[in-house]
Amino acid sequence: MLGRTEFYIDGRWVAPGGVGRIDVENPATEEIIGVVGEGVPSDVDAAVKAARAAFPSFSATSKSERLALLERIVSVFESRTHDIASVISREMGSPISFAYKAQACGPLDHFRTAIQTLQSYSFTHEIDGAEVVRESIGVCGFITAWNWPLSLIASKLAYALAAGCTVVLKPSEISPLSALMLAQVLHDAEVPAGVFNLVNGTGPVVGHAIASHPDIDMVSFTGSTRAGVLIAKAAADTVKRVHQELGGKSAHIVLPDADVAAAAHANVQRLFANAGQSCQAPTRMLVHSSRYEEALIHARNAAEQVKVGAPSDPDTFLGPVVSKTQFDRVQTLIESGISQGARLVTGGLGKPEGLSKGHFVRPTIFGDVDNSMTIAREEIFGPVLPIISYSSVDEAVAIANDTPYGLATYIQAETKAEARELAPRLRSGRVYLNSMGAHTRAPFGGYKQSGNGREQGEFGLEEYLEVKAIIS
Repeated sequence: MLGRTEFYIDGRWVAPGGVGRIDVENPATEEIIGVVGEGVPSDVDAAVKAARAAFPSFSATSKSERLALLERIVSVFESRTHDIASVISREMGSPISFAYKAQACGPLDHFRTAIQTLQSYSFTHEIDGAEVVRESIGVCGFITAWNWPLSLIASKLAYALAAGCTVVLKPSEISPLSALMLAQVLHDAEVPAGVFNLVNGTGPVVGHAIASHPDIDMVSFTGSTRAGVLIAKAAADTVKRVHQELGGKSAHIVLPDADVAAAAHANVQRLFANAGQSCQAPTRMLVHSSRYEEALIHARNAAEQVKVGAPSDPDTFLGPVVSKTQFDRVQTLIESGISQGARLVTGGLGKPEGLSKGHFVRPTIFGDVDNSMTIAREEIFGPVLPIISYSSVDEAVAIANDTPYGLATYIQAETKAEARELAPRLRSGRVYLNSMGAHTRAPFGGYKQSGNGREQGEFGLEEYLEVKAIIS
């Protein structure tokens, strides 16, 4: 049995204040593979007290000391990536190759980029004789989601440590096992006691206690827009900084002169990676009417070539979604697409043939989708791609922007210059031009209900800094 019921507080593993336990399921087998403790508000109080006590000394450390700390973390983490990948594969259902290359190595990229950012960053500058200083914001509360269990933590933690902040973390209760491994990595890397603290538990209890705690100076949340609203309300009474990375319904605009076959293949591969459970994945494909039927054929072929199967198989591309709850949600949304008149190009309801156990979803493509349909409005978080027709570039831009979200937009064109012309018209925090690759130094975050603030690189570091003007 994986996991442990203790919490990591003030440099030690300590018994929880309550007696509750949370079981962790392997979504590929539906078997219980681990257990963690279920925290209560007193556990959060203890963690915050430790973080508050550690803050004065840690925030006073030099840049070189914090760089050395981050480099030790990278060194210890690197030695355990295979073990971490194995655990993520089991708690998430991620195919083992993806679990290693993306889920386990991704956090390392965040720490390495934080090191590069800190090396060149200046915490002081002058404005007309006044000295402007950026200082550590204080104790930070992190509440993170299950879909990228360590990458989401690392994209916050690396920069908080670089800034000299102390941290209280609540990882998702759905995929908490890898976070326990990260806590041990930090301990073995000699992160000072109290600088990092971990309390497992549910959002309504531990998450709320973190968001509302008067001794937490900032709360950073990644998850659904619905939960983000609740966290912002809980934090409002203490006027703390609230940073949110929320939902998305990103459009992929395929311009008429683009390589439609390549665009459809790239869209399916990018969306279906991580079983469709990525907030900035291209979840609406927009194709010109003159190329529309062609695009449906290529998308269908790409989807039907995806290997669905056991995460332990190195050739598997698509594993299960993370839970029965998520499986049921995806099925409900597929049913809504069918009932609202979308054309089912491939896939559909139920599990793939030969997979009776596990939360596996059939790779699904919808055509004849109108942007008012539920599958075009709501995050599905599964391997389901709605494809929408447009008649002009202006209409494509309007459809892309017609969403409450604004995390990313993708543009496929014959030339990058042609795609670049559209970027200013798109209301999203990122615009990808003929690309769907990762970028860990450029700012990441959204417009509208996709959140506020930015992560990664210099913008991510400054989320954890206050600004002071010294005037003489």
